[in-house]
Amino acid sequence: MRYLILLTVLLAATAFHSDNPDIALKELVKNDIPYLVEFYKERHKNPEISLREEKTAAALAGELRKAGYDVTENFGGYGIVGILKNGNGPTILYRTDMDALPMYEKTELAYSSQLTTEWNGSNVGTMHSCGHDIHMTTLLGTARAMAEMKKEWKGTLMLIGQPAEEIGAGARMMLDAGLYEKFGVPNYGVGLHSSPTIEAGKIGLAKGPTMAAVDNIDIKIFGVGAHGASPHMSIDPVVTASMIVMELQTIVSRNLKPIESAVVTVGAIKGGTKHNIIPDEVTLQLTIRTYKQEVRALVHRRIKEISRGVAIAAGVPEDLMPVVTIPEDGTPSNINDDNLVDKVTASASTVIGKDNVLYAEPQMVGEDFARYGRTVHKVPTALFWLGTVSKEKIEKGNLPGLHSPFYYPEPAKSVETGVTVMSQTLIDLFNQKM
Repeated sequence: MRYLILLTVLLAATAFHSDNPDIALKELVKNDIPYLVEFYKERHKNPEISLREEKTAAALAGELRKAGYDVTENFGGYGIVGILKNGNGPTILYRTDMDALPMYEKTELAYSSQLTTEWNGSNVGTMHSCGHDIHMTTLLGTARAMAEMKKEWKGTLMLIGQPAEEIGAGARMMLDAGLYEKFGVPNYGVGLHSSPTIEAGKIGLAKGPTMAAVDNIDIKIFGVGAHGASPHMSIDPVVTASMIVMELQTIVSRNLKPIESAVVTVGAIKGGTKHNIIPDEVTLQLTIRTYKQEVRALVHRRIKEISRGVAIAAGVPEDLMPVVTIPEDGTPSNINDDNLVDKVTASASTVIGKDNVLYAEPQMVGEDFARYGRTVHKVPTALFWLGTVSKEKIEKGNLPGLHSPFYYPEPAKSVETGVTVMSQTLIDLFNQKM
């Protein structure tokens, strides 16, 4: 009788796994979590900032090779491309970023980063305070799951390990290096980003614009220097700069339609050397966030007009007019493809339940993932938010934001959710009729 009971249990388990691929995926991912969490902790302890991701990229590339992927390294900086061909079917791009930020970690985790690096002429800390370590771990877990479940899908999986997201350069670097020309144009592009406000076990996403275009603008304001006790002999650029800062605030409040969105922030004012010296130059550093191209163009135009107008009012001569520098390659806004969002939502609902798939309102943060869908090929893309914080933290309101020295995710639950949702999404996309 004991033999018959054991045989029945074994047969039931076999049928359970073969007839329920969603459950098989969940169990596969759950069993892989200890391995993935160890990988995560190593990456968290050893962060590398933008354009210096050499060891990080090598570690991820090595793991992808072990999982059976054909890996190309040093593609567009330290970028990596992992390809898994599995018969005829669509090509799907899944991207992770890899770089950390130049800041000291204050989490006091047992695996916190103690590393320092040179940044702008001084030593600073190095920290994964934007969740890129979770992003890499989730991609690795998904890569391992997709390799194990090759019988469930057909097509080509293109995994991207991207450098330099924090400075808005990495996606462009990889595309300029010929990503689509060398590896093919994907039918879809997907990605995720850690959320510091969504509970681990849940995801959030929305259709259309979800993250803003980002422009970092410099304004050099010139004047005539003088002794601080003789301001009448100067054209004070500190005062001119101050007036420009205040006038810039009217762009959003008085130049844009009230239903449009934009942010104009002056993040730095640099000028002067001593209490009693009126300098002859001041620099303003701005970050501009917009969704629509026409709003973006309007904000740029008004920054130039205000800078010049205030300088004229201050008596600045024509040859000393402010110089406004607006890079042409600012990060575009991230626009999620409506149809692809529906597909991600359906896949996620299958494996984590529809109650755990939340609407995430648009934010003014930026993400150069947007570039993968903005080429001439017009690849449909979608980026979703991955919940990373515990329910207890949410209830207490203890929610350090991204880029905070106190931010850290709950790794096991976050990774398990991310891998499960992303793997199911990829399987469903591969299996749909094109």
